[in-house]
Amino acid sequence: MKYLLNVTTLTHSPDKCTGCARCAEVCPRGVFEINAKKARITDKDLCMECGACAKNCAFGAITVNAGVGCASAVINGMLSGAEPSCDCGNDTGACC
Repeated sequence: MKYLLNVTTLTHSPDKCTGCARCAEVCPRGVFEINAKKARITDKDLCMECGACAKNCAFGAITVNAGVGCASAVINGMLSGAEPSCDCGNDTGACC
């Protein structure tokens, strides 16, 4: 499932990547693969900006603004048992 096209804040710097594969191990959406001993983004639009990849990259090769957008609202709602709310601007505050 893709979320919103062309809006993710995910960036990857191949020059900093050591190919440790940690990002591919922790990404719940399969955004990364290891090719020629370097991580590579397979499909940026699969990223839900959870931040697991950046938090686990000891080399600073990955950045992402974790906790933004509707994907975060859905996850937080599921974890708390509440309705998702990303404050998208509608009067109810519910996720768009």
